[in-house]
Amino acid sequence: MNIALIAHDSKKELMIQFCIAYCGILSRHNLCATGTTGKQVSEATGLHIQRYLSGSQGGDQQICARISCNEIDVLLFFRDPINPKSNEPNDMNLLRLCDVHNVPVATNIATAEALILALERGDLDWREIGNPSL
Repeated sequence: MNIALIAHDSKKELMIQFCIAYCGILSRHNLCATGTTGKQVSEATGLHIQRYLSGSQGGDQQICARISCNEIDVLLFFRDPINPKSNEPNDMNLLRLCDVHNVPVATNIATAEALILALERGDLDWREIGNPSL
């Protein structure tokens, strides 16, 4: 499965810790991420991650394009809901596209853990059945 990783600055360390904890599961899937998140997670875990531009330079929009083309199966997007961002409209577009294309998305560590364990159990295999070209 194709898993996209995005983390706001204040959530990058949490994403790193999550990926360290679930490295065994994540290593069996194709990973992509916005630039800085991908770099930091890859350095901490050794996972191979296709990196796009940083979020502020359009990396989130590159992931949006992959979601629109049905090339992302799961999005782990650790958002900071407290501090407003200048690019927050892009965040809402990302979440909207996940809804349009039925992409499971986690915006916090609690849902991310539920999704990663569901992925491991095979609960998300319907993504591959519905998208055999992936």
